[in-house]
Amino acid sequence: MDRRMGTDKSNPSGIELRKGLKTESIRIKFMYRGMECRETLKLAHTKANIKFAERLRGEILNAIQLKTFDYAKYFPDSRQLQKFGQQPGRHKMTVGDMLELQLALYERTLAPSTFKNYQRYTKSFLMTKWGTTLLSELKPAALRSWIATLELKARSLRQMLIPLRGAIELALNDELIDDNPLDRVKLKKILSQEAYDVEAEPDPFSASEILTLLETYPGQVRNVFQFAFYSGMRPSEIIALRWESVDWLAMLIKVERSRTAGVSREKLKTKSSRRTVDLRQGAYEALLDQRQYSELAGGLVFLDPATGKGWDTTSRLSICWATMIRRSKMRYRKPYQTRHTFASTLLSAGENPLYVAKQMGHKDTTMLTRHYSKWIEQENGELPKLYQKATAVQQQRTG
Repeated sequence: MDRRMGTDKSNPSGIELRKGLKTESIRIKFMYRGMECRETLKLAHTKANIKFAERLRGEILNAIQLKTFDYAKYFPDSRQLQKFGQQPGRHKMTVGDMLELQLALYERTLAPSTFKNYQRYTKSFLMTKWGTTLLSELKPAALRSWIATLELKARSLRQMLIPLRGAIELALNDELIDDNPLDRVKLKKILSQEAYDVEAEPDPFSASEILTLLETYPGQVRNVFQFAFYSGMRPSEIIALRWESVDWLAMLIKVERSRTAGVSREKLKTKSSRRTVDLRQGAYEALLDQRQYSELAGGLVFLDPATGKGWDTTSRLSICWATMIRRSKMRYRKPYQTRHTFASTLLSAGENPLYVAKQMGHKDTTMLTRHYSKWIEQENGELPKLYQKATAVQQQRTG
C-alpha cells in the first residue's frame, strides 16, 4: 500500500512524494480546464528529481496560462487524455507509421504505376530518412536541411514529397499533430536555379540520325521505335496499342489506352489524350512489318522480343533504346525525344500548330509555343517522306 509523504510542508507546492514497499514516485498536481489533474513520475526522491518535478509543474502551469498546453505531449500514456479529447500514445506515432497508412490508401485508390512510383519514393527516400522520426519531431528546419542535400530536379522533388505530404495530412486529420511542417518549406528558397531547368527539353533527331539509329536493331525493337518517331505517341500509349485500334482503311490510329506496370488501362494522361492520330508513312511501314509478329493473336501490337509478351513498362524500352544509341555511336538522348522529333519536324514543315497539338494529345498550342517556338518561327521546309500521311490506296498492301 502506498504511503503519502506530501503533507510535509517542506515539499514544493503541488508536489507529492509517494512511496510503496519497493518503489518511490513523485506526483504533481495542477488544474486544467476546471479539473484537478494528478500525474505520477516514476522518480526516486532525490533532490534533483524533486527539483525537476517542480520545474516541470511550473512549465505546465505557464503553458496552461498561455493556452499552449498539450497534455499528450507531456503525458502521452495518461488515462486523463480521453477526458480532454486526446488519444493515449499519440506522441509515439512516427512518420513511418503514417507513411505506411498513406501507402495502403494509395494502393486502393491509385493506378498501379502511380502507386509503384510513390512506393519507390517512400522506401528509397522518405522511410530511410524519416521512418523512425516521431511526428511531433518533424520540423520545418530539418526538412529544409534535408531537401537542400538532395540532387533532384524540382519536378522530381515535388513528386517525391507527395507521399510525405499525404502522410502529414492524415496525421492532421487524426489530430496527431497541430500543424503541417511542410507548409513552412518553400522550395524556391532552397533549390538552385538549375533544379528548375525544364527536364527533357526538345533535342530532336535529324532524318539521317533516325535511319542510322533504326538500322542498329532489326525486328520488333526497330518497329516499336520507328512507330514512335513517326506517330508522336507517348511511350505508354504505344505499348498499349492494340490491333483493333488500327484503322487501315482511314489510315488512323485510335489512342484509347495506356500501359504501365504490365497493365493496360483505358484511363489516359489527360482528356485530350484520347484522340485519333494520322497514320504516317514511317509508322505505317512499322505496322506492316510488325504484323508477322503479333497480328494473328489480335491483342497488343508491339511485343517485347525477350518475353514474347507485351512490353510491361517503358523502362524495358529504355534498355533497348540505350543499346541502339550505343551501337549507333550517337550522343545519348532520352527515348521521349522521339515525340519531340515528331513535333519539331511537322512544325518545321509548316504544319498548323493546333493540328500538331491535337495529334500529340494536347488540348491547345500552349505546350507547343512554350517548347517548340524556334521550330514554329523558322522558315517552312519540306516534310520528309516518312512523315507524310499514308493514304488509303496503300491499304491494299495490308490485305
